[in-house]
Amino acid sequence: MEYRKIGNSDLEMSAITFGAWAAGGWMWGSTDRNEAIEAIQAGYDLGVTSIDTAPIYGQGESEEIVGDAIKDISRDKLQLVTKFGMRWDLEKGDLAFKSKDNNGKDIDIYKYAGKESVIYECEQSLKRLGTDYIDLYQIHWPDSTTPIDETFEAVARLVEQGKVRYAGVCNYNVDQLQKANETIEIVSNQIPFSMVNRGVEKETVPYCIENNKAVLAYSPMERGLLTGKITVDYHFEEGDHRKGNPFFKPESIERTNAFLARIKPLADEKNASLSQLVLRWTIERPGITIALVGARNKQQSVQNAKAIDVKLTSDEIQFINDELKTAGF
Repeated sequence: MEYRKIGNSDLEMSAITFGAWAAGGWMWGSTDRNEAIEAIQAGYDLGVTSIDTAPIYGQGESEEIVGDAIKDISRDKLQLVTKFGMRWDLEKGDLAFKSKDNNGKDIDIYKYAGKESVIYECEQSLKRLGTDYIDLYQIHWPDSTTPIDETFEAVARLVEQGKVRYAGVCNYNVDQLQKANETIEIVSNQIPFSMVNRGVEKETVPYCIENNKAVLAYSPMERGLLTGKITVDYHFEEGDHRKGNPFFKPESIERTNAFLARIKPLADEKNASLSQLVLRWTIERPGITIALVGARNKQQSVQNAKAIDVKLTSDEIQFINDELKTAGF
C-alpha cells in the first residue's frame, strides 16, 4: 500500500481508503453486517489502514460496524475518519432531503453544524466507533444557517480536548474552505471525483494543490458505474439511491461502457480489473491524494486494495485521458 500525507498534518492515510457508506446499508438497499466487517478487516490486512464513515450512514449503523471491525486492531495502526453536520434526530438547520431509515421509517435529514451539535455528535461517534479520538473530523455538507467560524470553533475545542486530531471539510467550495481555514487549519477537502465527474478540477482542486490541502476523492467508481458491470437493464434494489440518478440513465450507461471497452485492453495487459485501472488512474490524477472506495464484501475489498499494485506510465495515463476526451467526458 502507499500512504500519503494529509495537508500540512502529521496524518498519513492509505491511498486507497475504505469508504463505509454502503456498509451502513442506508440508500444502498440494505447491508450484511458480517460481510461489511469482513470487508473492512480484509482491506486492513492488505494495508488499507484508513476508514471513512459518517453518523448519517445507516443512522449510526456504519460507525458501529466500523467499531466492531476494528476492536481487535491496535488503534495507533488505524486512521479513523468520520463526519458531522447531518442530523436525522434533530429538526434544525437546512432541510437537506426526506429519506427512509433502514427499517423503512420516514426521516428528515437536516444539515446542521451549530456548536452544541458538533460537540454532541463527536461524543456519539466516539462511542459508536469505540475509540477516544478521531484522526480526521469533517463537516459533511455546508450548513447555511450556522456561521462557519462557529462550527470550527467547536472543532478547535475538540482538538484541544484531544478528541479530534485534525479538521477537514467535505463538499466545500473555495470560499467556504478559505473561511473555515481562518478559524482552524483545514487539512483536507472530501469531494466527489471520478473519470466521468471532474467538475471540481476547475477551481477546488487547483486551490487545494496551491494551499497544500489534501483531496479525498469520494465516489471514484461513480457508485459502481465505472466497474463496467452496470448494464442498461440493471435492476436496483428498493431503496438504492442510484435509481433515477442521471449517471445511471440508459444513454449514460451506454456511453460509459463504450469508453470502458476501449480502455479494457490496457487493464487486461496489466492483469487488472477495470475497477483497479480506474482507481489507479484516480490516485495518479494531479491533486487527488486519496481515493475513498466502498466494498460490500471481502472479495470487493481485496480487489480495491490491490489496485495499488497497478502501475501506469505517463503514456498510458495519456491514453486514458485521450479516450475520456473522445468519449466527451
